[in-house]
Amino acid sequence: MAFKAFTHTHIYEKQSTSKEKDKSSIQCVERYDQNVYLGTKDATVLHLILPSGTDGDQSKIRECRVRKLGSSHPVAHLRVVPLFNHLLILWDRSVAAFNMFSLEPVPALKKIQHVNLFEVCNSLLAAQAECVEMVTSSSRRKAIRIHVVGVDRWDVVKEVPLLQDPVALAVDGGCVCVGTSDRYLLCDLRTGGSDELFPHNHSRQRVIVTSMGRGEFLLNGPESLGVFVMKTGICQRPPLQWPQEVLAAGVCFPYILTLQPQVLSVYSAVDQQCKQTVSLSEAKGLLCTSDGVLVFTERDIFSLRLVPPEEQIQTLVMHERFEEALLLLDAVQDQLPLDSFKELQKAITCLAGFVHFYQKDFSEARDLFITGELDPREILRLYPDLLCHSEEFQSQLDHLNKGRHIQVLCRDNRNTFHHYLAFLGDFLRAVRGTEQALKCSKEVDYALLRLYVELGDTQNLQQLVAFPNLCSLDYCVPVLEQHRRYFAIGSLYQSHGNYIDAIKTWVKIEDGLHEDPFCSDVYGHIVQTLSQLQDTDVVWKFADWTLQRNQEIAVQIFNKRPPDVQFETQDVLALMEKYPLAMLYHLEFLIYDLNSEDERHHNRLALAYVTQSLRDEEESDSRETRGKLQQLLWESRFYDFSTVYERVESTTLRLEKAILLGRTGGHSQALQVLVHQEGDLKAAEAYCCRAARGKDAVFRQTLLLTLLQIYLSSEDLGSAAVDLLNNHPRVLAAEKVIQLLPEAWSVQLVSQFLVGSLRATCHQRRMAQLQKAMAQVELTRHKVIWMETLKTKFRLDKGQKCKVCQKDLAEPEFACNLTGELMHTSCRGFPST
Repeated sequence: MAFKAFTHTHIYEKQSTSKEKDKSSIQCVERYDQNVYLGTKDATVLHLILPSGTDGDQSKIRECRVRKLGSSHPVAHLRVVPLFNHLLILWDRSVAAFNMFSLEPVPALKKIQHVNLFEVCNSLLAAQAECVEMVTSSSRRKAIRIHVVGVDRWDVVKEVPLLQDPVALAVDGGCVCVGTSDRYLLCDLRTGGSDELFPHNHSRQRVIVTSMGRGEFLLNGPESLGVFVMKTGICQRPPLQWPQEVLAAGVCFPYILTLQPQVLSVYSAVDQQCKQTVSLSEAKGLLCTSDGVLVFTERDIFSLRLVPPEEQIQTLVMHERFEEALLLLDAVQDQLPLDSFKELQKAITCLAGFVHFYQKDFSEARDLFITGELDPREILRLYPDLLCHSEEFQSQLDHLNKGRHIQVLCRDNRNTFHHYLAFLGDFLRAVRGTEQALKCSKEVDYALLRLYVELGDTQNLQQLVAFPNLCSLDYCVPVLEQHRRYFAIGSLYQSHGNYIDAIKTWVKIEDGLHEDPFCSDVYGHIVQTLSQLQDTDVVWKFADWTLQRNQEIAVQIFNKRPPDVQFETQDVLALMEKYPLAMLYHLEFLIYDLNSEDERHHNRLALAYVTQSLRDEEESDSRETRGKLQQLLWESRFYDFSTVYERVESTTLRLEKAILLGRTGGHSQALQVLVHQEGDLKAAEAYCCRAARGKDAVFRQTLLLTLLQIYLSSEDLGSAAVDLLNNHPRVLAAEKVIQLLPEAWSVQLVSQFLVGSLRATCHQRRMAQLQKAMAQVELTRHKVIWMETLKTKFRLDKGQKCKVCQKDLAEPEFACNLTGELMHTSCRGFPST
């Protein structure tokens, strides 16, 4: 069935004898509701009544009344004014008013003489104002007149002069569009101003001006163009290319109709395309009404009734003209209930999307599917292998969209099939989690999982299964097992809260029982998962396994837990008794991260460092562990010195032994150990500096003098003593050092120390002198100010007020501030004194 915007019906044929045929031909037509008025060439007006729902049976059309206006001159124009039951007739260059039912003249309204054209303004405010406006064109003057028409009078209220006689005119609200012999004009009825639009070269019969409503006019422009012009003078639509020699044009929104003698063409006002043509014979004119068009010839009247918008849209959809259907739907939106409009719009948008889908225009198809809120199952049913058959799905578009399975469509082209799969993934990702996919979230997630497995998209697969999803374990686990995606299986279990099954699956991968080529660092993922898990039973279940594999990494299960999900410290330490390295790392976490002040923790960490240092000393380099041990021994104040010393005393960790002796005040013993047992003179000197950190210079000097005495007590350490003196000339006082030096030592041997010490002493003395001099200068400045103040004279007059309390200064004693203002001595605590 071809698309039709209008249905064509012959509704009336004027009966006449052959002699009267030419004289009584129809010249114009007017209609209001079921009342049709014909104006003929022989000055006659006929009133016809059409029954509701006329189906073309002419016997049902009733001729009501006939009015003979005169013996000659054709009736040029008819217009109904329903507000007053008036029928206005233009005949013999005069406008006369008749009753629209009886066709009797209205006595109170005299004829308006010398009129070429007239048009009534159908304003929405007419009923409220109890009057209508009429525009007439004078046959004697180049002007148009505005009349106010009432029930029993009509008055001229304004006249707008023109440069040329009007040939055609149309009224819309307060604006008149006028066509003259060579141009089109816009006239404002309120201001009386006019603006030229554009010129034309048509004959008088081809000048067409039609109101489209909403402040828009349709004009017969140059080069056979129908031009749309707003009352502001601008064009908001592209021009319409219509046939040459158009007799008349009308608007029955959303269609534009053009009349030629043998054919009526119907164009869409939305896309300017011709939608329908109706063959006629010797057509003369047309009249557009709210529900269609009346076309008349000399003897006949044809009715073109507008097909209901729903039927038009359905026809376009059946012909797969979805883009046109959408444009038409938008144009007639105001004529449909809101719910019907939305449902139609969604359905047609989705069908348009399928057209682009099968044309491989995937970007446009995706946008249309989303805009039309397509149920994802409508797409999934085209991919049978990806559709979860947990529930029966009845397609709402089966009768419109003849879907073809993609596997069948792309049977011989694997590359094309992959393009369709990629589109599906893009679409499902876009709608997943939205209201559009709310009713089929399980199907969407299952399809995405199957899709990612099929395309080998490991990243998106892992993201899907690792985060909350509605994948059915019964359907998805076998699919993943079939493709050896065991790591993804574990993640799927985890996202569904089955932590034990998840970790068991990963453990099997790490133990080699499952082979999954698509994952790496499974062990690290297990540890990270356990460290964040709140189910403590699961953590304890797999803690032993992780610690056996790698103590250094596994300890993160306990060290990197959220603050609100911590284990009992004693339980963790009891577990780690078998894992000394993990124990060491966990104790570090307790002390340095959690700032534990528990003596047991500090003791255990120190002893663990000792044990690890001794083990590393045998196997490899122990410097890193010993550095940590020494830092703990120096900085911690919570461990038991005696406990640690007992463990260190019999070992080779003499530096640590010295630190422990020093922490108990035995600095001399500590230095003896470093010098005579360890034999590390640099360590002894560093010990003095470290032990004196945070203490005064006297304490540091005491430690260095003690070390100097130890050096001097041994004949082999004379050079070390000299080096010590030369390294610290600013710290060691020369007078104390000289008392300790052997008499056999020459001045030359310690000359470098003496020079450095003397220089430091001189520097200190000079700095002290400088500070004293600066203090004296400051004191002198204050004395000068004091003396100047004492020499200043003050005048105290009778009645002078205190600056602070504003009371009289009646006592001989008073105070003065730096600016010379006087006050009571009791008020001198004021900030400005």
